[in-house]
Amino acid sequence: MTTSPPTVLQEADADANRQLTTLEGWRRFIDGQPKPPVLLAPGDLQRLSPDERVRYDDNRLDHHARLLVVSTSFVEKTVICGRRLVLLNRHTISARRGLIVSGLPGTGKTSAITQLGRSHELLDRARHPNVPDRIPVLYITVPPAATPRMVAAEFARFLGLPVRARSNMTDIIEAVVGVCTDTCVGLVLVDEIHNISQTTRSGAEVSDTLKYFSERIPATFVYAGIDIENSELLAGVRGAQIAGRFTLVPTRPFPYGDEWKGLVATMEQTLLLHDHPPGSLVKLDRYLYNRTAGMIGALSHAIRGAAIDAILSGTERITEGVLRAIPLDHAAETPTPPPAKAGRR
Repeated sequence: MTTSPPTVLQEADADANRQLTTLEGWRRFIDGQPKPPVLLAPGDLQRLSPDERVRYDDNRLDHHARLLVVSTSFVEKTVICGRRLVLLNRHTISARRGLIVSGLPGTGKTSAITQLGRSHELLDRARHPNVPDRIPVLYITVPPAATPRMVAAEFARFLGLPVRARSNMTDIIEAVVGVCTDTCVGLVLVDEIHNISQTTRSGAEVSDTLKYFSERIPATFVYAGIDIENSELLAGVRGAQIAGRFTLVPTRPFPYGDEWKGLVATMEQTLLLHDHPPGSLVKLDRYLYNRTAGMIGALSHAIRGAAIDAILSGTERITEGVLRAIPLDHAAETPTPPPAKAGRR
């Protein structure tokens, strides 16, 4: 009995079930996104059968649904700073330095640290070709109301280690440390770190657990979270230890200027729409800035959502009206953006 190859939609469903917090999902992220579908010429489009047209449109919808990662100045700064710390920590036995990426929601923190992880892993693969048992990067998120066991279980979950009800903390930690050491983990990314509060007993114990992991695993630790510099994570004696060992890279909404215009232009180049005049989205860059308050997450959501609506409605173009119909997150809809720089359009 033969099996047919998976369809694009089946592959998309499989991708959705492979999260970054598992080794399989992380490796799929490192291997990159599939090539975008080819935008057909009008004559070729008309020759498609109804079923072929449905599949063609589904491919384009899936393309626009994927999150585009743009190499912004903030991403580049995070990657450079992270690579520097990895090199400085290479021969350090204890008290290794770490990195904290902090900012408002929607400013690209997760994108920045995952791009750092991708850069590190690709370099490691280049240095150690054909060595599949290496795990250069480990990525977890801190659960809400986390306990030390929950965080240790997240480490184990990424590595595919079983965590049974009868497993105690020592069992889990020793298994994680052993695998991380054997597989040469060099970078540990801990997202949603703002879920830890040093002012609660449980939060303080989670902080201690992460510190213990950082002492046992010979890797550079990178934390990302919301407004960390003003959070309880840096409070008290434990917080002072973190502040004394971690470099903080803040992220903020983009100002209106050349980089913002470049972001809009880059995103426009990825559109696969049949009736979208080139450059028409760039002409709306000031509207997009005012609408999204300079938040790259909201910008990406607005453009990708508008592209999906343009395909579903058959208009095949993005206009200000189409963008206005896309509901954004509450944070992007309500704040007053920073004043735009004066300059010629």
